[in-house]
Amino acid sequence: MNTTIYDIAARAEVSIATVSKVINGSGRISLKTRAKVVRIMQELGYQPSRVASALTGKQTFTLGLLLPDLANPFFAEMARSIEDRAYEMGFSVIICSTDNKLERTERNIRFFKQKRLDGVMIGTGDMTAAAITGLSKSMPVALIARDIPTLAIDAVRVDDFLGGRMAAAHLLESGHTRIAVIAEDELFVSSLERVRGYRTALEEAGITFDPGLVVQVNPDPDKIKSATADLLRARPDVTAIFACNDLLATLVIQTVREHGLSVPDDLSIIGFDNTIHASIVHPSLTTVAQPIENMGKQAVDLLLGKINDPDITTRKVILLPELIVRSSVTAPGKE
Repeated sequence: MNTTIYDIAARAEVSIATVSKVINGSGRISLKTRAKVVRIMQELGYQPSRVASALTGKQTFTLGLLLPDLANPFFAEMARSIEDRAYEMGFSVIICSTDNKLERTERNIRFFKQKRLDGVMIGTGDMTAAAITGLSKSMPVALIARDIPTLAIDAVRVDDFLGGRMAAAHLLESGHTRIAVIAEDELFVSSLERVRGYRTALEEAGITFDPGLVVQVNPDPDKIKSATADLLRARPDVTAIFACNDLLATLVIQTVREHGLSVPDDLSIIGFDNTIHASIVHPSLTTVAQPIENMGKQAVDLLLGKINDPDITTRKVILLPELIVRSSVTAPGKE
């Protein structure tokens, strides 16, 4: 016998109208109630027709996620946390990668619109404020791991400035004064904020900021390694490097070794993200952790809140980073 919305309502101890609102995405339903109804639907094997829902302009229970590079463990781990939370709330997620290319971003956005998704989470940095605003007029949008403060768009991110300041402060406390930074190019606002935090920590320690120690590079492995090699040749006085994400840090460590140097004896390295790379690379990577799982959960909840109530006040969530000390940083061995 097929399960009906009457069965769902009885088991969830809510009204038939509430079940209908959850299924159709209408009205204002709390996330707690929605999660309870969705859980009962899953337990009873009830699945509304998503095709029919799309054709009638109702919810499809499908979200979009736009990320720059799934080869980066940070974004892969973020995608997993988003999928887990979305599944818990009764939604599927379509994940698209832009490879940091504007034409792919535009194509993916067209695809999302064609699929009539219920909402989209954007974690790529190549969408302009105008493009994001335009998309938000056709469906709910939430930003993840980035923000544009001037936009009235929900966003969740870590405090990148504080994280960069923490990374530099740890190197300074370890005795380093000649600290280089390797960051992704200006397309990534998060990297710019981390560099700004690094600069602030230096200035607070009475050390003059040297722009020649900041290397901005396209997030391509070969270009990252080449830029690191150039830095090692040009600035042999450097005793520590702050890599603005763990993938960068892993490639930096590899390049340092290829030049006959040791980490951390010759060069200390600190990363940012605390992805799986940080614990499996040798030596294990001291890094600034982002709360990736919590960030993914918050992004889904922000988006569902907007889907549930389009008039809800814009929310900007800033999470705190955490320093994770491992084995890639020590006192400088050369002066």
